[in-house]
Order: sequence, then C-alpha cells, then structure tokens
Amino acid sequence: MSILRALGPVVARPSSVEAIRAGFGALLGLGLVGQFLLSPTVDLAAGLYLVAPLGATSVLLFAVPNSPLAQPWSAIVGNTVAALVAVSVCMVVGDPVARIALSVGLAIAATIACRAIHPPAGAVAMTAAMSPEALDHLGYWFALAPIATGTIALVLIAAAYARITGRRYPFRQFEAPSTGEPRDPEPAERLGLSERELTGILERYRQSFNLGVRDLARLIGAAEAQAATHHTGPLTAADIMSTNLTTVGLETPLGEVADLFKRHRFTSLPVIDPDSRYLGVIFQLHLISRARDDALRLDRGFAPALRRLIDRARGTPVLAGDIMSVTVPRAVATTPLSVLMTMMGDRDVDAVPVLEYGRLIGIVTRTDLIAAMARSIARTPSG
Repeated sequence: MSILRALGPVVARPSSVEAIRAGFGALLGLGLVGQFLLSPTVDLAAGLYLVAPLGATSVLLFAVPNSPLAQPWSAIVGNTVAALVAVSVCMVVGDPVARIALSVGLAIAATIACRAIHPPAGAVAMTAAMSPEALDHLGYWFALAPIATGTIALVLIAAAYARITGRRYPFRQFEAPSTGEPRDPEPAERLGLSERELTGILERYRQSFNLGVRDLARLIGAAEAQAATHHTGPLTAADIMSTNLTTVGLETPLGEVADLFKRHRFTSLPVIDPDSRYLGVIFQLHLISRARDDALRLDRGFAPALRRLIDRARGTPVLAGDIMSVTVPRAVATTPLSVLMTMMGDRDVDAVPVLEYGRLIGIVTRTDLIAAMARSIARTPSG
C-alpha cells in the first residue's frame, strides 16, 4: 500500500477556480501570441512562428506563477540560452541522436550556470536539435525569434493576467524598503531571518529550484502562527475586538481629533464614511509626527509645536483625511488571533480594523491582544 500511495498525486487538491484561472490564462496567452506575434504555421523566413516549448512555458507561467522556475529571468534567459546552445551543437554535430542528447544535456548545464533553470528550456534545445532544416535557414536567429520573442511576450501577458486575477507575478524578488506610509512587514522581516540565511536553508536541503526565498519565509511564518494557536486556543478577531467604537469622518477637524485622543487616551481612531464604510485610521503617532516635523522645521520645542498644530487645525481646514493612513492591515471577524499577532509585528501598527463587507464592525488594539493572551495563559494548566 505504501508503494501505491507513493505513486499517487503529491500536489494538494487545487480549487476549480484556480484550475479555470490557469487554463484560461494559457489560452489567452498563447491565443494573443499566436494571433498577433507568432504564426501557428512554420515561417522559416522570419522565424516568427509558434513552437511547442512555449506551451510548456505557459504551464509554468499561468499554473504555478510563484515557482522560481517560472520567473521572468528563468523563463526568458533559460529558453534563450538553451536555444543558443542547441544551435551551436547542431553546427558541429551531425549524428541526430548525439545532436539531441548533447543539446539537451549542455542546455541543462548552461541554464543552471546562469541561474535560469526552466524545464521547457530542455524542450527548446530538443526542438532545435530535431529541426536541422529550420536551423539551416535561421541559425542563431532561432534563439531570438521565435524563442526569446515568444517567451518575452508570454511573460508580459502572464504578468498582466496575474495582476488582473489577483495574483502576484513576478514574485521572487525582495522589495526595497518603503520610505512612505507604514506597510505590512515582509515575511522575512517578521521572522528576523535574512535573505542569505533563508537561501542557505534552501541550499542545505537542495530545494533552491523548488521553492523561492519568500515562499520559504511565508511557510515558516505560517507554521509559527499555527503553532501559536496551540497556546492561545482558537480565538478570532470577533472574540477580542472592541465594538464600542469612537470614529471620525474624513472632514473632522484635526483639533477635534486631538481632543478625542486626549479625552479618551486612544492610540488610534478609525475614519469612516456616513455609511460606516472604513476609509482609514489615524494613529496618535501621526499627530506626534506632524508636530515633530513642525518643531524641526521651525527649530522650536516639541510641545509648543503640538499646541500650534492643534490651534492651527481649529482655525484652518486641516482635516482627518489629510493625515489618516490607508495602508494598515485589515481583518475580518474570523481572522485567527495568531494572524492578528503577525499583523501587529510591524512597530507602526497599534490597531487592526475588523471589517464586514467593507464596513467597520470592530477594532483590535495591542491592548486587546495582550489581554487575550494573558487570559489564555491564565487558563493553561501548569505542568
């Protein structure tokens, strides 16, 4: 039975929506390329024709866009390098079997050396080695058209399609730190592991071709969050959120906002529209930062600057919408406590709004989170 199980599928059961998304993406990609760029019939004059390996490339680009093997560098450089290698081999090797074997073998070695391993590249090399008449006409032009041209076109379509359908492609690169509004911390930042350390783990277990650095960080983070539920229990945002909320509107004067912070000792104030739809949040930090900037600009003390800011807001149209943040993480009622802990890992996030169909139904603050964890620890039997 163990042998039979080993021969069964190892991929997790995908959703039907994902299957349709991937299939339609490949249909759209190859359809557009075939209609407007590469002919479905062989054109040895210009080399602008579809080749079978582009179908294999489409599988990776549209079905597994997160894979390191599907990223633009792997796809474009991998296919192009394989074509160049195969053309070179075909120029010096006449025996068909030797020509095919050498082309594929050397293409694999070359793409690995270029850090551009892409499975369809093997098919590119084999296609070239099996098509001596095409190479007689095209020579090294074969690597440019149809291979590089077709692959680039598919990558561009895949990137646009991923954005339209809510996926991320390209996916692999670490992004530069933002200098603007507070942002969700990257998975590696939450873990406290550097890119070099995560790469070392992948290399140690020989998984660098199967899993990307960011995916590894996300998996480790998800495992840590799941493990945290063993200690906190199955608590969700609905169990710990504050529902008796004080909110402000977009046009609430900044002076009134400051008074609310002072009167209630809040650390955050949600901003909503007249229909209770969530628009953003103002943190006490925003007021302090504004006053600090004024103090630095005028070279005066911080406290007077804060008073001047509030006084000016009372007399001029400085409104809540001018300083609110719209990039704060959001939750729903069923968001687990472990996920909320991760969201607040960013030092600039003191509260997470809880939404239902876009409307604000509660807010989880650091105080709520700490209280829930304290209650959970108190209920845990001592060993």
